[in-house]
Amino acid sequence: MGRHGWNPGAGRWRLTALLGAGAAVVALVVALLNALPGGASTEGTTRDGGTVHGTPAAPRDADEPYVGWGFTHTQFSADEGSAAATGRVERLLSQGGGLPQDQAIMGWGADNPEPVKGRYDFAALDRRVDFVRASGGVPVITLCCAPDWMKGGRAGAGNTDWSRPALETAPTPGHYADFAALAATVARRYPDVRHFIVWNEFKGFWNDAGGRWDYEGYTELYNLVYRALKQVNPKIMVGGPYLVMDSVDPRRGDDAAAAPRGPWGAMDQRVLDAFSYWNTHKAGADFVVVDGSSYTKDDELLPDEFAATDKLTAVGRWVRQQTHGLPLWWAEYYVEPADGNDDRKGWTERHRVAVQAAGMIAMVKGGASSGFYWNPEEEKGAGCPGCLWTPTATAGGGQALPMYGLVSRFGRAFGPGAEYETVSVAPDAVPDVRVLATDRTVLVVNTLDRTISAEVDGKRFEMKAYEVKWLQR
Repeated sequence: MGRHGWNPGAGRWRLTALLGAGAAVVALVVALLNALPGGASTEGTTRDGGTVHGTPAAPRDADEPYVGWGFTHTQFSADEGSAAATGRVERLLSQGGGLPQDQAIMGWGADNPEPVKGRYDFAALDRRVDFVRASGGVPVITLCCAPDWMKGGRAGAGNTDWSRPALETAPTPGHYADFAALAATVARRYPDVRHFIVWNEFKGFWNDAGGRWDYEGYTELYNLVYRALKQVNPKIMVGGPYLVMDSVDPRRGDDAAAAPRGPWGAMDQRVLDAFSYWNTHKAGADFVVVDGSSYTKDDELLPDEFAATDKLTAVGRWVRQQTHGLPLWWAEYYVEPADGNDDRKGWTERHRVAVQAAGMIAMVKGGASSGFYWNPEEEKGAGCPGCLWTPTATAGGGQALPMYGLVSRFGRAFGPGAEYETVSVAPDAVPDVRVLATDRTVLVVNTLDRTISAEVDGKRFEMKAYEVKWLQR
C-alpha cells in the first residue's frame, strides 16, 4: 500500500558473532536443545501465551463500541530509548487524560508472536501494551500480521521473513483457524484490551485472476476471528474490514463508482464491492473500520488539499448508511501524499497540521466517532515531520510536537459522546475556514496561506496563514 514506512532491517535481525570454537560448540548445543524434531527452533518462546501479562489496567470505555481519537504505534515508538525520554512521553500522554493507542500483533514494532505453532514470543508486544497502560491509554489491538508458518513460510525462531511482501501475505485458508486461535490467545493475555480490529487493509487478499479483492477469503477469516474472540469474552468489541477506501479521478470510467463521488474524485467500485460483501456476510461487528486518504490512488488532491478532505465525509456517510449506523472508526487517514520513499516531508508543519485538522473535521462530519493518527515516528535524529513527539533515543527526546497538540486536544474536545452544534460563520469567511463545534469548544482552521479576518460564533479575529485556532464558548 506504500504508506506504512516498514523498515525490514531496523531492530529485527539478531545476528550473533560466534567467537572461537568453544562459542560455536555452545551455540550448536543450544540450537539443538531448542529445536523441534522438524528443525524449527523454539528459542525464546514459551507455551503459556495465553497467561495474563503484567497488571491489566481497568478497561476504559470497555463496554462502548468506540474509543475516541488517538494514534497508532509504528515501528519506532516511546516504549524504547532513553528512560528520560520515554518517561517524558508517558507523562505527556497520561497528563493529557490518556489517548486511545493501537498496536499490531506482528510488525510495526512487534515481533513474530508465534514463531512455531503453540510456541509464543510476546516480549515486544508485552512492552507496547505496558507502555499503553503506563501512559493511561485505551489499548486497541490490530490482529495483523500472521506468523510465517501460517502463510507458507518457515516456522522457527529466527526464521521470520520481515520483507514487506512476506509481512503483507495473508494466512492460507488452511490456517485461518490457527490465526483465529492466535487472536484468542492474545485476548486472553491482555484482558484489558476490549477492542480488536481484524487484519489490516486486506493485505494479501487480492485476487489476481479476478482483478478484484478476495473478499470471500477475508470474510471467512474475519468470521472465525470474531467468533473466537467472543468465546474468550462476549464483551470484547470486534470490528472490520479495515479496507483502504481508494478513490480515482472522476474522469476514469473503468474502476470509478457512480457513488460516492464528488470534486475530490470517485470511489473505486472494487472497494465498494468488497465492503458490501463483508457487510452482508459478516458474523457480526460492534463497529466498522475503514482506512483511506483524501487524495486519489494517483496522489491527486482534487480540487486542492483542503477541499479533498470532503472525501472523508462522503465515505463516512456512505459507510454509515450501508451498516445502518454502526460506530465508524478510521484506522488510518492520510491527507498528504507520500514521496517515492513513502515519506511525507513536503509541507511545512503549520500547513500539515492545518490540513490534518480539516481532515479530522471531515471525518467527524461523516459520522466517525474514533480515529487513529498513524504516527510516523523516527528512531533517532532531530527532525521528525508529522510526528507526535521527538525521537526518544536520547535523554532530550520525547518532546511534544505540533501534531501531538492537535491530536490530543481534538481527542479531549471531541471525544466519545460529543454533541456537535452549528455555529455562525460570517459570509466573508465561509470559503476560507473549516469549523467544528460543541457547546464548549469551537475549532477553526484557516485554509489559506495568508492572514485572514474571520468572524465565527459571533467573534471577529485574525488568523495567520494555516492557523488552527481553538475558541472556548
